[in-house]
Amino acid sequence: MYELIQASEQSYYIQSPAKIGLVKLNERDVCLIDSGSDKDAGRKVRQLLDANGWRLTAIYNTHSNADHIGGNKYLQGQTGCRIYAPGIECAFTRRPILEPSFLYGGYPFKELRHKFLLAQEGDARELTQECLPEGFSVIPLPGHFFDMVGFRTPDDVVYLADCLSSRETLDKYQIGFVYDVAAYLSTLEMVKSLRAGLFIPAHAAASEDVAELAQYNIDKVLEIADRIIGICREPLCFERVLQRLFTDYGLTMNFEQYVLVGSTVRSYLAWLMDTGRLNALFEQNTLLWQRA
Repeated sequence: MYELIQASEQSYYIQSPAKIGLVKLNERDVCLIDSGSDKDAGRKVRQLLDANGWRLTAIYNTHSNADHIGGNKYLQGQTGCRIYAPGIECAFTRRPILEPSFLYGGYPFKELRHKFLLAQEGDARELTQECLPEGFSVIPLPGHFFDMVGFRTPDDVVYLADCLSSRETLDKYQIGFVYDVAAYLSTLEMVKSLRAGLFIPAHAAASEDVAELAQYNIDKVLEIADRIIGICREPLCFERVLQRLFTDYGLTMNFEQYVLVGSTVRSYLAWLMDTGRLNALFEQNTLLWQRA
């Protein structure tokens, strides 16, 4: 873990729970794409930088989930690097309490205020094309989170952030986190048509072709949607829908899974209602969902 792997002449990635990109800008300067999950991840990245005699100039965050920005504060404090994040993700990166608050839908109790959902604050600036190194381009990847992006480097390596989950992850956990289902499906269709020298998803193996994996992710989204519609043959409240999904997929409920999967299921319900496949009704002051 935390092995530095060279992907091309300039581009590398650090093998970690959420892959960290590293790109050489010249013989001395490098930038990172994301920073890992916490201070310990940041410390291991710093050791790799020191071992190679590299100076970190910037961290470009793909999005603001804690496992991608957790090393920001440590690395910025150690190196003075700048931190950039796109759109709404910049606000979440500067004020990480927004992530568990958003997921829970209110102020998060202490069991949700831990490093897996709540990173340390970093002094982030909004990502623009002007702040990118020469030859870099931004690839919008909305859906998994608000304004998530990927990056294409000058030597044609594409860092895909969290828009793809590996087959193994999907088969094990079944329901991957999605904020906007319609946007996510559009992103996956776009990714199917992308071409690059190498793709580096954060949670799947690096590959020269990700079209098949993108389709597998699409199929899983559509499968979950169909399952929700089937569960809602009779009017059910959100909690019962969530319970049925956990039971049907053999998942185990805990606080973290409740908010992550729960938020995702709410997004599915909204999408299915907006597309006319579910109806919402109120009975005895309870919001119920039913197949249209």
